[in-house]
Amino acid sequence: MTTEIEKYHAGEPFRFLDPEIAAMKENALRLCRRFNEIESSDLVAQQGVISELFGSMGQNVYMQPPFNCDVGSNIHVGEEFLTNYNVMILDVGPVKIGDNCMIGPNTVISTVNHPLDPAERRKKLSIVSPVTIGDDVWIGANCTILPGVTIGNNVVVAAGAVVTKDVPSDCIVAGVPARVIRQQEIESDEESL
Repeated sequence: MTTEIEKYHAGEPFRFLDPEIAAMKENALRLCRRFNEIESSDLVAQQGVISELFGSMGQNVYMQPPFNCDVGSNIHVGEEFLTNYNVMILDVGPVKIGDNCMIGPNTVISTVNHPLDPAERRKKLSIVSPVTIGDDVWIGANCTILPGVTIGNNVVVAAGAVVTKDVPSDCIVAGVPARVIRQQEIESDEESL
């Protein structure tokens, strides 16, 4: 018989109240609590906890507390990553974020969903879909990124947007649900010299 943790690792629906699953979440809660209690000027201590919490991280990762997540080890961020206050990443599934990304306050990135059928929900099942965010993405305040979404490079997600489907590179999205409101071409530093 397949265990819930085996289902989780296989990407199948799993019972989120399973003790092994709960233990992963408890570890993340403990590390988030530790991070959130560090003096804001102690960047070395903050970096130490983030590196213990995240699956991988680039150089110059800076996060304003409070920060919360589900597992932590499913979060992979690139270089020059920045979050503002009260960001929550529900990383039951993988969350991959590229280089030079900024996330505004009160933003939620979620990889977890639950069945639409109430009988299935009563079984306390979770379904995960990864979230991927490219390079040079700015997510404004109070945004929600839903499970399974891929956001391209050089994207601005306007404040308050709810991103329900993939976003192409080089655009600005806004609204509920988010839609492209402007395509943009950004010159690289080399082209502007």
